[in-house]
Amino acid sequence: MTISDIPALNATLNGIATVLILTGFGLIKSGNKEAHRKVMLAAGVVSAIFLVTYVTHKVLIHGVNTPFGGQGPIRTVYYVMLFTHIVLAMAIAYLVPRTFLFAIKGNLERHKAWAKWTFPIWLYVSVTGVLVYFFLYRWWPAVA
Repeated sequence: MTISDIPALNATLNGIATVLILTGFGLIKSGNKEAHRKVMLAAGVVSAIFLVTYVTHKVLIHGVNTPFGGQGPIRTVYYVMLFTHIVLAMAIAYLVPRTFLFAIKGNLERHKAWAKWTFPIWLYVSVTGVLVYFFLYRWWPAVA
C-alpha cells in the first residue's frame, strides 16, 4: 500500500460504515437490540479506523489538500458538500462517543434521544465522505 492508496481505503471504510449504520438502524427498528449493539459497535470501530487512516494520510502528505478539478455549478455543489461534511464530521467526533456512552452505561432513554440526532448526521458524514472521494479522485480529478 502506498500513500496514494489511502484515500480509496478511506472511502471504502466510509462505505462500510454507511452500510453498518443503516443496518444498525434497521435492526433497532425491528427490535433486535443485541444485533443492533454489535453492528453499531462495528460501525464505531470502522469509523475510528477511518479517522486514524485519514489523519495518517494528512500527516504523510504534510496537510496538502487535493485540488478539485470540476468547474461550473458542480464546483459549488462540491464545496457546499465538503463544507457541510467537514463541519458535521467535527460534530460526529463528539456525538458518536457520547451516544455510545449512554448505551454502554445503560441509560437507554438518553441514548435514544441522542441517537435521533447522531444517526442522521453520522450517516450524512459517511455518505458524503464517499462522495468527496469520488468527486476528487474519480469524477473530477484536477489536471496535473
